Amino acid sequence: MERDETPRKGLTRRDYVKYGGAAVGGGLFAGCTGGNGSEPTTDAETGSTTETATETETETPEDSSYSVTMSPVGTVEFDEPPQSIFTRLTHHAGMAFALGRGDDVNAVNGPEYYDTTWKQFTARLPGVEVDWADLYPSWETSKEKLYELDSDVHLADPAWVVQLEQWDMDDIEEVDDNISPWFGNSLSGRHASPTDEWTGDYEYYTLWEQFEKVAQVLNEEERYEALTAVRNDVLATIEERLPPEDERPSVVLLTAADIEKQIWAYTVGNPGFMSSHIRPLEPHDAFEGSIESGSNVDFEALLEADPDVILFLSGMQPNVSMNDLRATLEDDPVAAEISAVQNGRVYPQGARYQGPILNLFQLEMSAKQFHPEEFGAWPTSDGGPYPEIPEEEQLFDRQHVADIINGEF
Repeated sequence: MERDETPRKGLTRRDYVKYGGAAVGGGLFAGCTGGNGSEPTTDAETGSTTETATETETETPEDSSYSVTMSPVGTVEFDEPPQSIFTRLTHHAGMAFALGRGDDVNAVNGPEYYDTTWKQFTARLPGVEVDWADLYPSWETSKEKLYELDSDVHLADPAWVVQLEQWDMDDIEEVDDNISPWFGNSLSGRHASPTDEWTGDYEYYTLWEQFEKVAQVLNEEERYEALTAVRNDVLATIEERLPPEDERPSVVLLTAADIEKQIWAYTVGNPGFMSSHIRPLEPHDAFEGSIESGSNVDFEALLEADPDVILFLSGMQPNVSMNDLRATLEDDPVAAEISAVQNGRVYPQGARYQGPILNLFQLEMSAKQFHPEEFGAWPTSDGGPYPEIPEEEQLFDRQHVADIINGEF
């Protein structure tokens, strides 16, 4: 899609709803050369100028519009910060949440799943709550539902939405023109290429680069800057205490609905924000480039890779038993030979489509799982909320982060 880099103008369906027939009659765009106003007069003694009311001019309201630019949507103009927020993937929902706008999200991919995932982490943030379980499930969103939701902004990547079977480029343009703009970037997750429907240039962003853009859209730059300072401190601590390269573990990231039947493996060094909580720790890729990220593997392939650490995606879910996963590996004659299994280094992870808050937690948990001697051991648990970490072993202040989200900083 070739996106015009100039701000969108023109009357949309939302304008008709907001202004009614006055817009059609020309009243919305009437000039300010007539009507009520004022004319200057000069005081004869002081020479000062004052304003005398007349009936011939109207005061021009101050223009509060602003624009934000991001690939692949180009430059998007906003008259005011959006109130209702549509999201398709949870890195965007997590950005709204981090900026104190979680309650304004009206759709999210897998609401119940991600609601429970987020609650595992917000349990450690005093006074912070999330409630997404009953929202519209937006993974297979429809154009008709977007009209019904009537959101002020769609934090979703149109270059990905157009890949859905029921969507084409005309639908993307229609939503942009008649409801509200798209503003999202999801292919940066793994630096995936857009499909042929999208012919424009596509730029990739880190999680926090995109977070800055979303903060500009929502007019929440101060929260963004405060959270960025927290992240910078976490990264500085990791860099300062990171062991030498030859002391870093080999790692594999797995997801499995049924580990005895189908295992999906993800490499840990690939670009994209899905691995942004792992790359700063610079672990070794257990597969050493022998598989593509997202490949289906078996126990024999895992034993050949022989990782020092196995990470299980969704291991933080309350319905996932890490003890059962560990027992399954230990009971299998092949898997039991893997170093990570023998040494008890099979750990949970949270979500790959992580927002900034989950990114902070997952940086901390990965540091503990990879280097317990430097960052404190990760507590062995069987699912459940993010464990209580002794204050002296925390990589960031929970109360401070909670205060930022709640706007009390």
